[in-house]
Amino acid sequence: MAYDEELAERIRDVLGPRLGEVTEKKMFGGLSFMVGGNLAVAVRGTAGLLARVGVEQMGNWQQPGSVEPAVMGGREMHGWLSVSPEAVADDKSLEQWVNRCLAYAGTLPRK
Repeated sequence: MAYDEELAERIRDVLGPRLGEVTEKKMFGGLSFMVGGNLAVAVRGTAGLLARVGVEQMGNWQQPGSVEPAVMGGREMHGWLSVSPEAVADDKSLEQWVNRCLAYAGTLPRK
């Protein structure tokens, strides 16, 4: 399954000069952006983002229908949100999500 190449390119634009600190890896049917070996945010193969925000922040960002707990293999992924394409349709919203994810991933021990 292919992921949204346009969304991936928009993320690269948001990363700008930080692009060198972030590695890309194809996984889970999408394209993941990693910081220090930790997955921060991914373009999902099913559309939208897989956003890593941490368990403590999940409730702050959930919006029924557009930002919900991520589910993989039928199981909810604690600390991860599924962000719909509509929730990142404009550049400002996408930038906010990418920055949230990078900030959280930056707190994790390097792998």
